[in-house]
Amino acid sequence: MEVSFISAVVILLLVMDPVGNIPLFVSALRQVEAPRRARVILRECLIAFAVLLLFVFFGGTILGVLGLSDAALGIAGGLILFLVALRMIFRHPEGIFGDSPAAEPFIVPLATPAIAGPAAIATVMLLVSREPQRLVEWCAAVTIAMLVAAVVLTAAERISQLAGERALLAFERLMGLVLTTIAVEMLLRGIEGFVRGL
Repeated sequence: MEVSFISAVVILLLVMDPVGNIPLFVSALRQVEAPRRARVILRECLIAFAVLLLFVFFGGTILGVLGLSDAALGIAGGLILFLVALRMIFRHPEGIFGDSPAAEPFIVPLATPAIAGPAAIATVMLLVSREPQRLVEWCAAVTIAMLVAAVVLTAAERISQLAGERALLAFERLMGLVLTTIAVEMLLRGIEGFVRGL
């Protein structure tokens, strides 16, 4: 089954989880001066974007060097997405990564693993490995998803104040349910590919 361009953008947005990351970003940037917060968020989004593009272009080479098959990537990607979906549905009170650092965050935990985490990296590698001839489309999908994530995260403090914690949590759980079905589908495709290869 072919993944459409729109589906790729939606899947990437779900695994990047900008709405779910709003509380983390607000908490991590609390010690940063208000005028500088938007610049820090944009910088972290650019770093995450560079990380994902690195795996779009060189993910296949990495798979080849490690001797990993598409089926193994599909199964691993499905499992990671499933765990991320569970994390979205059953969020812990202390958040995803525990206490936020007192200093200005740089790369960790905002750029990675919050945005460009294992699930997002596995997703882009899986898209490219299945249909490498659509490389330009996958780059465009990553770009659009990252732009949407950047817009949402730049307005994180405002959204947090307007929507409230309960509304954000409810929306994230709903997205977690959607991601669960996508994860199971990816897992089933990976298992199917493995069985066919036997």
